[in-house]
Amino acid sequence: MDADVIPIENSRSDEKLLSVFREGVKYGAGIGPGVYDIHSPRIPSTEKIADRINKMLAVLETNILWVNPDCGLKTRKYAEVKPALENMVSACKLLRKELASAK
Repeated sequence: MDADVIPIENSRSDEKLLSVFREGVKYGAGIGPGVYDIHSPRIPSTEKIADRINKMLAVLETNILWVNPDCGLKTRKYAEVKPALENMVSACKLLRKELASAK
């Protein structure tokens, strides 16, 4: 497949698809496992998303991990999407800061 990044549904599968990469499957481009289930009206906290990203970083290298929600957002209302995406961005900023200070 000629793609820069392959997004995968991850949260809704309870991270089972991520386990494929733990088992040694290599993909030559970016991988975007979803960090929260967009089919739920629940707005994930920054901490919950950061925890998921850390689980992903235990399997994937930082240079290929792309953080995104599971699938599209068309099933959610704007009042749910905006704070969820803000929390996702906050989690990424927090972890980038932690990773930078660990070097």
